[in-house]
Amino acid sequence: MIVERAYAHVYDPDPDAWPWTVPGVRQFLAEGLRFRAPVTFLVGENGSGKSTLVEALAEGFGLDSYGGSADWKYATSRGKSVLGERVRFDAAPRGRRMVGSRAARKGFFLRAETALDALERESLDPDSRSHGEGFLAAFREKFTVPGLYVLDEPEAALSFASCLELLGHLDQLVKAGGQVVCATHSPLLTALPGADIVQLGEGGMERVRWADLELVDHWRRYLADPQAYLRHILG
Repeated sequence: MIVERAYAHVYDPDPDAWPWTVPGVRQFLAEGLRFRAPVTFLVGENGSGKSTLVEALAEGFGLDSYGGSADWKYATSRGKSVLGERVRFDAAPRGRRMVGSRAARKGFFLRAETALDALERESLDPDSRSHGEGFLAAFREKFTVPGLYVLDEPEAALSFASCLELLGHLDQLVKAGGQVVCATHSPLLTALPGADIVQLGEGGMERVRWADLELVDHWRRYLADPQAYLRHILG
């Protein structure tokens, strides 16, 4: 483990302003987020706050909000988010030097919508390969040393087989001393043994077993009987 807890202090946030209107963000302000395992998945519907939180965690750790490794410091003109500016960490014993010193910091932030630019900065030549192959190249070449690795919906560019390969990379990264926080909609990724799963919704954040996740239940029902869903959608 690199970090044990993330938190943020915001003086008198406007309850009617985004992102403070998001239940999961409000709970994060009130309680912080304690990490119980080397891999933490954040899941939830669009708008539930999972991407907002992972972006803020990456920014708080000193990773470029546009994506990339800890070697890059704000390669774009985009500044930190209002939450990311305030995120702080309680370091685990092995992460104290990393949290306290930028020179010692290691990690990577991969977000689906800006991945191509980030991969180009990392000299991974995304134009010579498919989007998914570029993601896998990052996992193979950049996810290798202890550090904090933050992912925002990495499955967006990956096939089923490539998602399985990603799980193998995450397993090896954790065994090497890395820590992962990942926002995802994937029942495949969240099945990683030993991972901690935090579901975000109208009630805020709650820890959930994989078998009890709403996304797992929906996929299970859909694959068993697609027409039960499609009859309500297709004319």
